[in-house]
Amino acid sequence: MRVAAALLVLTLTLPGCAALRALEGEPDRDVFELRPPSDAPRTCGRGRLAELVIEPPKARGTLDTDRIMIRPNQLQTQYLPDARWGDTVPVALQTLLVRGFAVYDAFTHVGRAPLGAAGDYALISEINDFNAEVAGQGAVIKLSVDAQMVREMDARVVSRGHFTATAQAATTKTADLIPAFDAAGQQLVAQMTDWGLGAVGVDPARCR
Repeated sequence: MRVAAALLVLTLTLPGCAALRALEGEPDRDVFELRPPSDAPRTCGRGRLAELVIEPPKARGTLDTDRIMIRPNQLQTQYLPDARWGDTVPVALQTLLVRGFAVYDAFTHVGRAPLGAAGDYALISEINDFNAEVAGQGAVIKLSVDAQMVREMDARVVSRGHFTATAQAATTKTADLIPAFDAAGQQLVAQMTDWGLGAVGVDPARCR
């Protein structure tokens, strides 16, 4: 009875959700979001060619989470205790790709779903790596994705690509890891947008 009474007093003295987190042992975590290479509109000089749908990327269970993964070694997976992404990793990457492709005027529409029954092209992808790997006193951020550009009219794969981006973090502290994730994420999206433009017949070098 004394234990129950003590928990009741604790619940009443802690405000709202904080009381629930305290009782359940859920830690507070800072929330982070990554940025695309640029939000500035870019003109490719070809007019609007096609509607592009960015399908939700697939990922294995350890990556299908909003936790930020760090690997002490190749066989071990851990997560930062004090930080998380604003969405699950697949949704976060999907958002980055939508924003990354949407700046180009080559597309009539870029989104998570088509405006009508189907889009002209669909980008299908699978995340292999989206984590930090401990290296000495610091860490290497490693992002890797396999992707296919599919023409919706006949379900034909018009292009396949494998994309990898890395960035160095001076320490394994969250304050150093997140900017490195951001840098690697921008590299990855830049690679994938250049590839995607080429897959639909647009030369990315002509886009300004």
